[in-house]
Amino acid sequence: MSNIAKDNTLKNRKCRVSDVLLMAAIYIAAALSVTLLAGIIGYVFYKGFGMLSAEFFTSTPSVLKGTVGIAGNLVNTLYIVLITLFIATPIGVGSAIYLNEYAGTGKLVKIIEFTTETLSGIPSVIFGLFGMVFFGNTFGLSYSILTGALTLSLMVLPLITRNTQEALRTVPLSYRSGALGMGATKWYMIRTILLPSAMPGIVTGIILALGRIIGESAALLFTAGSGYDLIRLGSNLGGNLEKIADKTLRSGGTLTVQLYLYMSKGEYDAAFAIGCVLLVIAFLLNILTKFVARSFRRA
Repeated sequence: MSNIAKDNTLKNRKCRVSDVLLMAAIYIAAALSVTLLAGIIGYVFYKGFGMLSAEFFTSTPSVLKGTVGIAGNLVNTLYIVLITLFIATPIGVGSAIYLNEYAGTGKLVKIIEFTTETLSGIPSVIFGLFGMVFFGNTFGLSYSILTGALTLSLMVLPLITRNTQEALRTVPLSYRSGALGMGATKWYMIRTILLPSAMPGIVTGIILALGRIIGESAALLFTAGSGYDLIRLGSNLGGNLEKIADKTLRSGGTLTVQLYLYMSKGEYDAAFAIGCVLLVIAFLLNILTKFVARSFRRA
């Protein structure tokens, strides 16, 4: 009897041909993915690494000066990232808390969730057209960083909302019932127990949204424009703050927009150099996501 049981264990079973073929297909697919990624990264850095220099990061494009740089585009990207996350994060997290903790499971909630999922699948160029007409023309913001940030807020809102919902659902029900059973109010329970427990998933969603903001170009071509001028700050604090605020109402092209413009003009070395910068940013965001998730798990 023991010999029969021993022969039936997974360890001692004979490998079938189908299992071997399936395992080989998995390894081939994995190797293909790694090779493709390494090839793209290697080719981009081979074509663009020679353009990277201190001058490239600190100057702006100028025909008269003969300079090629991305300083203005880096500033514009930072502007759009900060404004977009400032708008989308509280709305997305707040919506997820309401849908998950207050709204229940009625038809209205299902309609809202279906709408959110549909919104996340709309092509970015459609968002760009909507943002240009609604924010740019109707509200008179024209081509500006603020118009681009408002448009991107609509784009990343479903991503933040859905990730926050999933993060809240992973929190055990015993945490909720235990806190409420001890006399805590629902908002106090959400603020002190649910949100800290779900924070790794929430932060991961925000970082993913950050990556999409940085990598977006189609929507920004219709809304933010392609300006790359730097702010000239002086010694007057009030005047500097006014210039910083005024920058949001002016045209501003991000790194991806400038990459597209360089490609359209045939300046391929500069375009690949921006590609190197974007790849490094994507790599750092992935590392940041894993680091933040591990930090919250340890806490």
